[in-house]
Amino acid sequence: MFKIKKHIQIRRMENQIKHQLNRKQNGSQEKLPIKIVQFGGGNFMRGFTDYVIDQLNKKAGFNAGIVNVQPTQGGSVHKLEEQDNLYTLFSRGIKKGEIIDTKQVISAIQKSVNPYTHYDEFLALAKEEELEFIFSNTTETGIAYDESENNCAGPHRNFPAKVAVLLHERFKHFKGAEDKGLRIIPCELIEDNALALKEIILKYAKLWNLEEGFVQWIEQNNYFHNTLVDRIVPGYPKDDAETYEDQLDYEDRMMVVSEVFLLWVIQEAGNLKARIPFDQINEQILVVDDIQPYRLRKVRILNGGHTLMLAPAILSGKRNRQRIC
Repeated sequence: MFKIKKHIQIRRMENQIKHQLNRKQNGSQEKLPIKIVQFGGGNFMRGFTDYVIDQLNKKAGFNAGIVNVQPTQGGSVHKLEEQDNLYTLFSRGIKKGEIIDTKQVISAIQKSVNPYTHYDEFLALAKEEELEFIFSNTTETGIAYDESENNCAGPHRNFPAKVAVLLHERFKHFKGAEDKGLRIIPCELIEDNALALKEIILKYAKLWNLEEGFVQWIEQNNYFHNTLVDRIVPGYPKDDAETYEDQLDYEDRMMVVSEVFLLWVIQEAGNLKARIPFDQINEQILVVDDIQPYRLRKVRILNGGHTLMLAPAILSGKRNRQRIC
């Protein structure tokens, strides 16, 4: 018992000595131009989209900074801000027969914004000269219309309303310039996610009586890319946090664990391939003319496997997925 208590005391002392992850001590002080506004900084986005952009920056010279916008009032962007928007990603799994167990600090996020407490700061993002992309993951319920958001004045609770306001601010600031439209790439797990988002944005434009020129600008100078995403990102390893902390010489309250496998299928529009060199970093990130065959394949493999397990599981007395696995 004495040895156990002593071990706990030693670990507490070690943790007190560790500094919190920050850019100065990590050597990640390079300022990247803001090219991406991201709605949602949860586990999936940090283990998927932000990881991809970080790889593009480090391996393909993409040179893109991300601003992470908190989509809900109960978000936690302040936790990322406290460690200079850095976090550690642990990737674990098997790739081509080889066991993979790696860790890396993701540094693509340059800033985090809470639009509920810093609304002017959120609107100012529309004025970023080099802004080109919007990424999002606000869960399957995020892309929805809320008619109670009945005017343009914010802050808005609704995610599509936030995007509509941001686009309108950009339209006004750059006077409808054709080259200042954005590429919207949602990662929500609904079919035709980008088209659904676009439809709701146009509904808000009508509800708020926004100018016809804005609607035309949305239609003609902004691209909405449907997507299909696949990666398991369990997130913060709360059950084995100590094991992961032992691998770090700093304190990281936002570390994330993900599987190695990654699939991102994006529907082509406006020559996206020329704008992001995905092919230079991962053969499983595909920009294609039609994502439906990939969606069908995923549904058949995933849902088919689940269906196949059902009968033997019932016969063996197992009543939920956890027991089957």
